[in-house]
Amino acid sequence: MVLSWNEIKDRAFRLSKEWADAGNERADAQAFLIEFFNVFGISRKKVSSFEHRIKRLNESDGYIDLLWKGSILIEMKSKGKNLDRAFEQAKEYLHGLNDHELPKYILVSDCSKR
Repeated sequence: MVLSWNEIKDRAFRLSKEWADAGNERADAQAFLIEFFNVFGISRKKVSSFEHRIKRLNESDGYIDLLWKGSILIEMKSKGKNLDRAFEQAKEYLHGLNDHELPKYILVSDCSKR
């Protein structure tokens, strides 16, 4: 489904209002991301996976909150958490991905309005 720029803006505005009080990563992240993709008319289920298991640089297991292979890696945090640290965590995950899986974009979010 192709959406007009105005429809995307309207959907994004509604999303920001509906999720204004969100802030718990475990409780809110997956539902928020489904709604986020819907803003653009994209079915999250068709393009990405939640909790993609990955080996970190130190060989411990990590879990990418959302991975759309070749496009975007999303790392969600609870409201007020350090997003610089979340970005560093997301970059560590790149080590465990194959070349064709590497995302063009990394997005970190705590769902808050800043």
